[in-house]
Amino acid sequence: MLVLEAIAALLAFIFGLFVLIYCSDKAVKHSVIIASAWKIPPILIGLVFVSIGTDLPEIINSIIASWTGHGDINVGDSLGSAFTQITLILGLLALLVKDFKVDKKEILIIGVCEILSLILVASVVEKGYISRTNGFFLVISWILLMLIVRTLTKKDDVYEKKGEKKIHHFIIAILGFLGVAAGSYILVESIITISTLFGVSEYFISFFIAAIGTSLPELAVDLNALRKRQYEIAIGDIIGSSIVDATLSIGIGPMIFSNVLSSGETAFLTAIYAVFASLIVIATLYIRGKVERKTGILFIIVYLVSYVIFLHA
Repeated sequence: MLVLEAIAALLAFIFGLFVLIYCSDKAVKHSVIIASAWKIPPILIGLVFVSIGTDLPEIINSIIASWTGHGDINVGDSLGSAFTQITLILGLLALLVKDFKVDKKEILIIGVCEILSLILVASVVEKGYISRTNGFFLVISWILLMLIVRTLTKKDDVYEKKGEKKIHHFIIAILGFLGVAAGSYILVESIITISTLFGVSEYFISFFIAAIGTSLPELAVDLNALRKRQYEIAIGDIIGSSIVDATLSIGIGPMIFSNVLSSGETAFLTAIYAVFASLIVIATLYIRGKVERKTGILFIIVYLVSYVIFLHA
């Protein structure tokens, strides 16, 4: 009976991830078409529209996990995704596409904002409790960070692809969002079941396993953007998604339903390591001024070191 429950939970986990990835792709694709029709600059399309779109799994997971009283899943998935995207996903992208240059000024500005967002999270989760006030503060901090980025970065040329102002893009985007919500619910429930059956911390399952799954939309969307030479959208999404995860995503659930963390100390330590990893990534991109295979390998190594540190601690 236990084996059947475990198989059912694993299948539900896989199915939930599939629904999340598929629906996220549709929601992001049609949201970007709408944004481009409104002549929104590419760096902002990446930072705001695409990053929120690809982070829908984490955002909905935050709400559902908080609602069901599983704060460890909220923080583990969101913080794990922020860390995974800035290291593993960016590293894989560097290996899968040819080298490309980045704007050092933009990297420095959005990179500092990303690091600040992780420091904020570390200060919040250390207490082992995220109140509604803390959640509200994290959500507001995302808005403030986006305003800072928009103010300090140069004005960009509008996104090259002309968008179509057609109602069906809105409809498909909304259906995509609803699909993400359904997939997130299935994913959260499967994590709870797996954690109970195998006696593994919900935080670790969320941080190391679920975070990879919910980061796949970034990999798919940004790989497609890089192949189309839309470099600013891709970089804006990767770093922007990490900012969203560390602020809006973690905060939106507790803003409605306060969170209690049974793994507060672990969450704090992983947040500190995520800050350290981000410093390496941002400093490397700023100094070299480009994304290349050598840096990609470095970012992946930084990601893998976390397994050695935390899973064998």
